[in-house]
Amino acid sequence: MLLASPLAATAQVAPIAAAPGGTMLRVGTEIPLKLSEELTTKGKKLRVGQRFHLETAEPVLVNGVNVIPVGTPAMGEITEVKNKGMWGKSGHLSARIVYLTVNGRQIRLSGSFDDKGVAGGVGAVAASALVFLPAGFFMTGTSARVPAGTVVKGFVDEDVPVAVPAVQAPLAVAAPAAVVPAAGAVTQK
Repeated sequence: MLLASPLAATAQVAPIAAAPGGTMLRVGTEIPLKLSEELTTKGKKLRVGQRFHLETAEPVLVNGVNVIPVGTPAMGEITEVKNKGMWGKSGHLSARIVYLTVNGRQIRLSGSFDDKGVAGGVGAVAASALVFLPAGFFMTGTSARVPAGTVVKGFVDEDVPVAVPAVQAPLAVAAPAAVVPAAGAVTQK
């Protein structure tokens, strides 16, 4: 069973590798990620296919063992960009989450997010078009913007074997038995 808890951040990190016991990080497991950089259509620099950095926002636990620690690097990709424009058109961006890297192994992720800027106001644009047609050319919406630190959800897109150390039970130590002299034994006083 997979559990996520901020308190488990101090747990030892288990390697992602072949697991003899069959412990798996399963497809569909939610991975909370946060953007390491801002994404915005402002300045028209964002392009489809452009990659950006994320990192895990919380540890991911399997059987109580931290298998993906906080701060694990991940990668996303821009899938759509529309810049703001005339007549109140706002900017828009869409992105998908591609993978994260644990102990040198890339794990495929799925998930997407998007943002749309605020429109310049359809009513204002319509009114200016009726009163003064050229005014619509100067009215623009806002750029799409997803700030650094924004948390988005990714999901494991492949079953991943995980090497989780076997849990050893503490040794049972019995209380010392009372010493009872054996029959016929001589005791000293």
